[in-house]
Amino acid sequence: MNPATLIHRTVLLAEAVDGLSVKPDGVYVDCTFGRGGHSRRILAQLGPTGRLIAFDKDPAAIASAQALADPRFQIVHDGFVCFTQALDALGVSKVDGVLMDLGISSPQIDEAERGFSFRFDAPLDMRMDTTRGLTAAQWLAQADEADIREVIKTYGEERFAKSIAAAIIATRAESPITRTGELARLVAQNVRTREPGQDPATRTFQAIRIYLNRELEELSATLPQIIARLRTGGRISVISFHSLEDRIVKNFLRDAATADTLPSWVLVRAADIPQAPLRLVGKAIRASADEVRDNPRARSAIMRVAERTEGEWKGLA
Repeated sequence: MNPATLIHRTVLLAEAVDGLSVKPDGVYVDCTFGRGGHSRRILAQLGPTGRLIAFDKDPAAIASAQALADPRFQIVHDGFVCFTQALDALGVSKVDGVLMDLGISSPQIDEAERGFSFRFDAPLDMRMDTTRGLTAAQWLAQADEADIREVIKTYGEERFAKSIAAAIIATRAESPITRTGELARLVAQNVRTREPGQDPATRTFQAIRIYLNRELEELSATLPQIIARLRTGGRISVISFHSLEDRIVKNFLRDAATADTLPSWVLVRAADIPQAPLRLVGKAIRASADEVRDNPRARSAIMRVAERTEGEWKGLA
């Protein structure tokens, strides 16, 4: 493989970090280190007393982070769903900003052996953390047809989920499905139409990856933890690449930025109305045409930013 294809181009690099409004002496968290593009930019804006904590499940990302020799930086080999637990272990009570770059990184897609991509024939793995959990091949070998159909339909928004699931069950009765190429061909045979330019296997591969790595569940569980730990004026900057991710982020931030409403007949001064715990910062941002031209994977990216207010957070920590 051409090494150039393994270069990870960080999407919305400047915009996401600028959204944090980094303070030189602040404490920041990069929930998805990847290959460190956002982390390095945050570190460049921190002063000597600043601090950055990063999370990642991927052993390859951890190896990359460990090569980053900076006393202000610490890496946690775990998913961001352990946000509160990890900060407690590090003695951190409040932070000034949190960045989340959701989804999958270019190296994970481009390294055939990771089994994320239908572009290569490789072992069907799809785990972000290759040290634990079921591989995609193992899950497909044991899941029943209803579960497979529901995963592909729910997480992939695939309208041909029923026929794909039935074909998987029929195929595995003859021999196990262990390679990405096998699954991609099987899906292609059961997808009757597809959007121009999209491979028939796109939605199915995406669905299995999201399900196996519990991406949506962990995102939903982590957002409240982040708000609970942001100090007043602290910001959260989130980049999503999938409509289901963005829906979770958009709805959560919107709800947290909406003050409690009182009946119209209640006489109360505006200053006495409870303040919402978040304030939305600007509008959603998408990658520029230039960035999309240079990095087509930025096409679906959408970024949202919010700032912590003095309002009480009543959600789960």
